[in-house]
Amino acid sequence: MTNFAEMAADCIARIPAGKVASYGLIALLCGRPGGARSVGRLTHSLKRDLPFHRVVFQNGGICQGDAFGHPHIQRQMLLDEGVRFLKDGRVDMKQCLWDGR
Repeated sequence: MTNFAEMAADCIARIPAGKVASYGLIALLCGRPGGARSVGRLTHSLKRDLPFHRVVFQNGGICQGDAFGHPHIQRQMLLDEGVRFLKDGRVDMKQCLWDGR
């Protein structure tokens, strides 16, 4: 695993329940601004038990593919942790964004 992958995995592991982080924020915290896509690729390739469901798009959107089996699974996992959603289905980033500390 590369140093960036290790740092990203450690960062994702620290996102507390009820909070989310964007792919771009994870990349920034790991010293790779603009590396959101790299973080996205890592979430599909890492085999560690990490709370990947807490990583969302910058606008609060959740994965619409089958990364979790179906988009409603990621949403339900977040709801179960108390993450708030806007009426349009996006995570309420103002309420739920993790600041990286």
